[in-house]
Amino acid sequence: MKPMLGILISVLVSVFCSIAESKCSKECDLALASYYVWEDSNLTFIAKVMQSDLNITPDTIVSYNKQKIPNKDSVGQDIRINVPFPCNCINDEYLGYVFDYTVRTGDTYTTVAQTYYANLTTYQSLQTNNSFDPNMIPDVNTRLKVPVTCSCGSSSVSREYGLFITYPLRPNETVEKVAAETGFNSTTLLQSYNPGVDFSQGSGLVYIPGKDQNDTYPPLASSKSGLAGGVIAGIAIGGVAGVLFIAACIYLGYYRKEKVEAQSLLALSEDLSAQNEHGLGSSFEKEVTGAGGGPAPGLTGITVDKSVEFSYEELATATDNFSMANKIGQGGFGAVYYAELRGEKAAIKKMDMQASKEFLAELKVLTRVHHLNLVRLIGYCVEDSLFLVYEFIENGNLSQHLRGSSGRDPLPWSARVQIALDSARGLEYIHEHTVPVYIHRDIKSANILIDKNFRGKVADFGLTKLTEVGSTSLPTRLVGTFGYMPPEYAKYGDVSTKVDVFAFGVVLFELISAKEAVVRANDSPSESKGLIGLFEDVLNQPEPKEHLRKLVDPHLGDDYPFDSVWKVTMLANACTHENPQIRPSMRSIVVALMTLSSTTEDWDVGSFYNNQAMVNLMSGR
Repeated sequence: MKPMLGILISVLVSVFCSIAESKCSKECDLALASYYVWEDSNLTFIAKVMQSDLNITPDTIVSYNKQKIPNKDSVGQDIRINVPFPCNCINDEYLGYVFDYTVRTGDTYTTVAQTYYANLTTYQSLQTNNSFDPNMIPDVNTRLKVPVTCSCGSSSVSREYGLFITYPLRPNETVEKVAAETGFNSTTLLQSYNPGVDFSQGSGLVYIPGKDQNDTYPPLASSKSGLAGGVIAGIAIGGVAGVLFIAACIYLGYYRKEKVEAQSLLALSEDLSAQNEHGLGSSFEKEVTGAGGGPAPGLTGITVDKSVEFSYEELATATDNFSMANKIGQGGFGAVYYAELRGEKAAIKKMDMQASKEFLAELKVLTRVHHLNLVRLIGYCVEDSLFLVYEFIENGNLSQHLRGSSGRDPLPWSARVQIALDSARGLEYIHEHTVPVYIHRDIKSANILIDKNFRGKVADFGLTKLTEVGSTSLPTRLVGTFGYMPPEYAKYGDVSTKVDVFAFGVVLFELISAKEAVVRANDSPSESKGLIGLFEDVLNQPEPKEHLRKLVDPHLGDDYPFDSVWKVTMLANACTHENPQIRPSMRSIVVALMTLSSTTEDWDVGSFYNNQAMVNLMSGR
């Protein structure tokens, strides 16, 4: 009992402290945004998009950049300038400011975030704070909410600095280069203000001490220190009330967990305790916070939603005691059952205790990151077995549709391209916009779900690997599905985001041919060949396009644009290149799939790599 009490107390204290630190009551009024001046921009435009309660003008911007901008009518390109903006407490959750942007014709969340706001915000943050379809933003009298985070400093690091720059990292930067760019030469303090951040990661936000209009570093104001008010409140109520709260939770939790095997629960509780700083298993909602009191660098706009803890009795009742009539699927780590819980349709995955690593992997990912194209986690249960409760996706998975399982109609080509784009967006999100990044490691058509509107969602994160950028650690065991594994992973265990890119390329080949990743010969079932090999044989022919037609899913008949099929083939071929360094990033793949609607660009292998937009994206420009 004592070890369990210690674990529970640790968990509760961690949760309690996380709740306290998630609030901000102190503000520092002012912050600076490091704006990267892109081609064709000018101070008038920058002042307009960065307009705030401070009434920013070109003259105001010049006053904070006297050495970089000697003349307000002529500002250099490809330089950084500091733009002042208010630093307030947003929704009592994090420090930042929400800009009001007027949409122009052709704008997308990507162009607004990456170009107009110079990566001070993200695509995901815009999507979270606005209700428009990312691909159909109305351009008549439409305004977007554009949140940008900020920092007010930390007395625990230094009281000498009270004005901070929100600084978007760019490719090929290091902490030394950032120090040189900002003129703040203490790399030790830079790292202290941004704990755990790799400055060479090439994306995400960091917070750097900045100078005011008098070219001096203003000190940390005692009345506006940026210390989260919730911390003070947590200390104030951390006496009798805190003890009673913990004691009550221990009492209830102990009797609930009696139903679970002691050894398995002990290991699981230790892992949950280690992850509680991210809100895992808690019943509250908060931002993942960084040193500045706002979302951690690279996680802007990503929230940890409420994860409901269900009881075994509730799940059993909803599934008629997990009857076969309610069973809708079977995976490598457990069966899936349909249920209606609290007025919502749900899919419940029941897993054995031996699958605790997979259970925790999925729980860690889906309680931290949310995206339209990732399956949504509703809650979990740890009683008798391990249970994960997801949103119910009506139309099954992509493999079922391609192979005609359960009498499903063949997907038209337009739907296949859309599902590919949706899936790519989900993967691009976990590859590009989380720190550390996530690698799915089991991308396949069976793990791409299709909702009632025939849009794709990536599912099954039980094998997900959490990886620091630049990590060289090897997996302890080979996981995944044969036919989707790249050679560097199957042979040497090398893990990177390009593992998912390779598997996604196989999925693209499946979308074209409707064949499985490993194709078995009809006349000799013992002989098999990878789907990649079939396409390589075709592409090596003197007239590859004519041979490609023979590989296209016969269920499509002649009702498909061959030019589009050819472009997807080229993209899939690039994704499955033997050399992982040559494979495109998921960001480039998203752009490539979006361009399929264009009929003016003639793509081939060379144009895929030489297209200037692709070059810019791959180089981070």
